[in-house]
Amino acid sequence: MQTSVIERFIHYTTFDTQAKMDVDVFPSTEKQLVLSRALVEELRSLGMSDVELDEKGYVMASLPATTGKSAPVIGFIAHVDTSYEMNGANVKARFVDYQGGDILLDEENGVILSPREFPDLNKYIGRQLITTDGNTLLGADDNAGGAAIMAALEYLIAHPEIEHGKIRVAFTPDEEVGRGADFFDVAKFGADFAYTVDGGEIGELQYESFNAARVKIRIQGRSVHPGYAKNKMINAVQVAAELNSMLPAHQRPEHTENYEGYFHLHDFKADVEEANLVLSIRDHDRAKFEGMKKYLLDCVALLNQRYGEGTLTVKMTDQYYNMREVIEPLWHSVELAKQAMLDCGVDPLVVPIRGGTDGSRLSYMGLPCPNIFTGGHNPHGRYEYIPVFALEKAAEVVVRIAELALKLNRE
Repeated sequence: MQTSVIERFIHYTTFDTQAKMDVDVFPSTEKQLVLSRALVEELRSLGMSDVELDEKGYVMASLPATTGKSAPVIGFIAHVDTSYEMNGANVKARFVDYQGGDILLDEENGVILSPREFPDLNKYIGRQLITTDGNTLLGADDNAGGAAIMAALEYLIAHPEIEHGKIRVAFTPDEEVGRGADFFDVAKFGADFAYTVDGGEIGELQYESFNAARVKIRIQGRSVHPGYAKNKMINAVQVAAELNSMLPAHQRPEHTENYEGYFHLHDFKADVEEANLVLSIRDHDRAKFEGMKKYLLDCVALLNQRYGEGTLTVKMTDQYYNMREVIEPLWHSVELAKQAMLDCGVDPLVVPIRGGTDGSRLSYMGLPCPNIFTGGHNPHGRYEYIPVFALEKAAEVVVRIAELALKLNRE
């Protein structure tokens, strides 16, 4: 008896796989490996070949071709970790037959999932949703992707009459902290192209991502008794506030959409003596991205000129680049996904990723990776939910991609 994609998803959410930012170990949390080991056992029980969990926590496996016809080797990839931004332990997923209006997630604390704040809910009136209980994230990002891939594999194995080429699958750690591709062995994976199954609402198909940089800024203040501070004190808190005020307010995440880039101050620890800031810089356009980085460095230089050289020190690291320029030469991978969605009764929704996936970096490592939907909404928080039918369609689309890929001549 086959396990449904929904049963798999609910099971995976019971694993606490929260990643951790700014640690030197990989994976960033040992608990991610608990789910990885469980996936290895599941893959073996399905009858997959070449099942492996390597020393870095990457799971890989193969589904052999069912035909001798020439076809590209395609891959499907999901990540096992959940966001560092929200508790992922003791997830209690709830099924809701949504008839419109507010959904009370947690009565005691007054946590409400409402279409007033999340208008996409109105698309799912009359549908069954899976929500949180208001105290954790749900983990659809990306347990839903893992469930869709596993359900598709089981279906293909149970239906050997479906012709397909060789399929490779991988489950990666630490995607949420931007390190999911750090040790990914593209050559060993051996796919001609792949899909990350890590998208949002039903129909999403993405081949454009942000260019991304992470910036750490340290501000060295000078603490002096405030009664005697004139011309002596350098208040690191005030310098940090001054720097933040120099960044355009209209380029904050809460004021941007679609192709608009942003500066995001997402960590700020400070007192008079020292301040530490962490920012993200994002834009789809490479020239604009480089301009934003330069602007921030110019602001820092101006403040150093004002308060003394070395008051502000910067470490800026590029994380990934827009994968579009790598994917466009393999445009058939995008068209293949579009057709698979149409065949499954899903209207393709081609949108840019306002973020990144493992595929953003893997594409530049030699493995072009468009991103396809899982159905989830509001990731990384207590208001996360996923429509049941959308996740079921994600699994169907993975199966159909595998079928359609046989029509491509391997180059």
